[in-house]
Amino acid sequence: MITRRELLASTGAVVAAASLASIAGPAAAQAKKTVVLASMGPVTGNWDPTSHTTLGQSNFEKFVFSHLTRCQMEEGKVPELEPDLAVSWQLIDANTLEFKLRDGVKFHDGKDFGAEDVKATMEYASNPERPAASFYPGRVDVEVVDRLTVRLSTAKHGYPASAFWFISSFLPILSAKDVADPATLQKRPNGTNAFKYVETVGDRSTLAANDAYYGGRPKIDQIVYAYVPDANTRLLGLMNGEYQIAERLEPEQYASLAGNATVVGHRGLSTENKYLHFRCNKAPFDDPRIRLAACHAIDREQILMLMGDAASATSCFISPMKFGFKDIETYPKYDPEECQRLLAEAGFPNGEGLPPLEYITSIGFYPKTKEYGEIITAMMAEQGFNVQLTVLEPAAWEQAIYRAADGQGQGHMCDVGWMTGSPEPDLVLRPNWHSKAALITGVNDPEIDAVLDEERGAATPEERLKILQEKVFPLMAQKSPSFSLFSAVNFHGAAKGLQGAYYFPNGPIDLSKADLV
Repeated sequence: MITRRELLASTGAVVAAASLASIAGPAAAQAKKTVVLASMGPVTGNWDPTSHTTLGQSNFEKFVFSHLTRCQMEEGKVPELEPDLAVSWQLIDANTLEFKLRDGVKFHDGKDFGAEDVKATMEYASNPERPAASFYPGRVDVEVVDRLTVRLSTAKHGYPASAFWFISSFLPILSAKDVADPATLQKRPNGTNAFKYVETVGDRSTLAANDAYYGGRPKIDQIVYAYVPDANTRLLGLMNGEYQIAERLEPEQYASLAGNATVVGHRGLSTENKYLHFRCNKAPFDDPRIRLAACHAIDREQILMLMGDAASATSCFISPMKFGFKDIETYPKYDPEECQRLLAEAGFPNGEGLPPLEYITSIGFYPKTKEYGEIITAMMAEQGFNVQLTVLEPAAWEQAIYRAADGQGQGHMCDVGWMTGSPEPDLVLRPNWHSKAALITGVNDPEIDAVLDEERGAATPEERLKILQEKVFPLMAQKSPSFSLFSAVNFHGAAKGLQGAYYFPNGPIDLSKADLV
């Protein structure tokens, strides 16, 4: 019997050979250097970066928008900030962070970049009414000191300016002219980074090299960002030369690339944990005892065995790539007896009387979500939970996971990761579990809010680390608004001729220094 892995490997050998034959010859050498990237996530059609928190579009926007700083997080290394739009930065006092900006930078529409753009971006994007405001530690006031100097002030908003230290490498900087014209801001992305937006046709968005990029014109002439929801289609397209990069491969697909003459794989621990999020503002998961019982019903070892190299065993609410990570001693463990005790205490002995529960997951976005969703569903059923698994394609899943305007979301549980491009833990903690956001869980717990506000307001990194590890994470383990299943590992595939690409641990890919050879 031929296994799926053997089929993929043999198919790859055939199509790779065909691809080499098809691209040979003088005509290929004259063509534009185009990278077609097969993405697992769609774009929304609204190009205002503050209008969403979706991963696929955020990855796309990374090609277009620059940030004040840059942070190339690497496993086992202490994260360090590097200059990007800012050339230097310093804390003036507890509530003031100053950035000196790079001169000679232009937006893609020709506008000169300056201090007014930082001010317009941050005061607009930190407004709680903006969907992506949860990425900000809070509202911020920005003083324009001169054309190339800004000072971020948090004095009026009750938290230290140091909260922007790591986040400065994640927040995209917009044009002040665009911020003043929302219709234009939504119509097309206009940044300062290495590639500029050309058009979107169907599921494909095209970018062109920015000739005026302050880091030097990229050697790649064009990027086509193609939404390809099926992982098998992404892999086969990569192996036959249709795509030069395929995102989010499954472990077996990644393994099938070993020894391939034209395609290489890339593996790296991500900034993302995979969560089973509970709808905490909907019965029965408005009761922490039911949430904790559900956690005790799940044997994570079975999930880790299924995931193989695609998962790293952790017992924390953030990835090891994040500041403050520590495995929590009190993290819920597989314990059917404790599950039953909690169910009985909550008035549902053996699960009797619990309503039917919908568990929402995706297919094609993350590896093996359907498979381990079926395992979780079965394990919960053994303890008396009546769970129905709903499997959605990525675009429908993206719509289903977030709470609607009325505060409610579809179903009772959601399989979701949360990946952000900074070591800053609040980029995960506040959007998911502070009541001012709680974008998916809907949790509204004063105790959780209090410890999250306390760690955000810590005067020093050392104090903040202690609060995270001794207060925040133990309390969240006790309350269990979500259950972190594991820390995710990213797998990409790329054409061997694509050299110099940098893969951020949160998903985006930097092609500013890359080349097709």
